[in-house]
Amino acid sequence: MTATARKSDQATTPKTPAASEKSATVVMMVQPPARKLNIRHAATAVCRNVLPPLVVLIVLLAIWQIACSGAGATLPPPSQVWIDSYDLIAHPFFDFGPQDIGLAWRVLISLQRVAIGFGLAAVVGVFLGALVGQSVWAMRGLDPIFQILRTVPPLAWLPLSLAAFQNSNPSAIFVIFITSIWPVIINTAVGVRNIPDDYRNIARVLRLNQLEFFIRIMVPAAAPYIFTGLRIGIGLSWLAIVAAEMLTGGVGIGFFIWDAWNSSRLTDIIVALAYIGVTGFVLDKLVGLLGSIVTRGTARN
Repeated sequence: MTATARKSDQATTPKTPAASEKSATVVMMVQPPARKLNIRHAATAVCRNVLPPLVVLIVLLAIWQIACSGAGATLPPPSQVWIDSYDLIAHPFFDFGPQDIGLAWRVLISLQRVAIGFGLAAVVGVFLGALVGQSVWAMRGLDPIFQILRTVPPLAWLPLSLAAFQNSNPSAIFVIFITSIWPVIINTAVGVRNIPDDYRNIARVLRLNQLEFFIRIMVPAAAPYIFTGLRIGIGLSWLAIVAAEMLTGGVGIGFFIWDAWNSSRLTDIIVALAYIGVTGFVLDKLVGLLGSIVTRGTARN
């Protein structure tokens, strides 16, 4: 018995290192490989996204230069815009007084009004849209009124807002609010009506109250529709503030365009239009990026 046990010990003893080596080998295999930056892939992505609009922009500038370089041209060519409005292009943040500031400061002043008006429209629009989408009676009573009011042009509200507020700044904010709220309401209502019945049944099982249902179920489920309305609303807000500032005055980008027109500075107007377009593009992308982050889970479903 002793010899047999000794042989058994000798037979089993060499297996332990082999098992540990095998285990060590498995541990080494599960380690994730180090990530390397694929420069070629990054360069390809940059070329795919940057080169096409850059080429189109160069072509359009060339066509503009050729078309407006003749003797009877009524608009200045790009080269003339660069020469006459170089200070506005190269120094957007200069500040020489209350009415003599760079275009970047004027855009920021306009963005402050947009932030207030659009922020109010986003909050009120989501709540009203949730009410219309959740309640059949609210939809029957409010939806026809919303459909009528949303067709009123933004500047048609300006005389009433000036008469009500007796001040240009809150009047411009009201025009932004009343212009941008309608797409938020409509898209939110559509999103709430499209919430699956399974979500509502879960809310009943969990006995959620109206506030908990709104925060935990309604807003996340309708988030893709809500952000679609917000993207439309932010674009309308930027359009409305430029038009409102042309009539209300101040130091915003809209009033700058009107003042440049009265002074026959066409090149300054063209530069301001470029600022307006780039700013609107950035606003739309920011809201879209925020929407893609918030709706990452719901958008896939």
